Amino acid sequence: MSYGFGLIIEGLVAILLLVTIGYCIALNNRLKRLKADERALKATIAELITATEIAERAVAGLRTTARECESTLGDRLMVAEQCCAELNRQVKAGDLVIERLARVVVASRKLDEVQPAAPAPAAPAPAAPKEVHKAAAPAAAAAPDPKAVAAAARSLADRLRERMGAMAA
Repeated sequence: MSYGFGLIIEGLVAILLLVTIGYCIALNNRLKRLKADERALKATIAELITATEIAERAVAGLRTTARECESTLGDRLMVAEQCCAELNRQVKAGDLVIERLARVVVASRKLDEVQPAAPAPAAPAPAAPKEVHKAAAPAAAAAPDPKAVAAAARSLADRLRERMGAMAA
């Protein structure tokens, strides 16, 4: 029986060794897969690091571009505000000029209305038409011609447009 008992123990040890060898083979396969996954993970991490560096450079470039745009736009906004203020000043001045011209035109129309209402001489002499004509001439010369006033206003407006065009360029 001692042989039977020893044989059973050795058979049991052999079975345990076979189970251990099978387990080692399975473990070896798992380790191989883990190492393959590790290589893939390292490659993924390297790609991620490269992508991160590229993104950081891109962000730095965008920040630089944003700063440049901000300074350029700030300068342009200041110039635009100055031009706007100048244009507003010139428009107000133009409004004042137009208002003055309108007053002149209204005054000249009132003078034109007043002149025909003047009483005519009661007994005209043969030389009277010439004298009346001479007397009316100084009054007409004193009143501005509406056409001349309008031409002067057009000329002034044209000059203002030319100045505005030169300033806008």
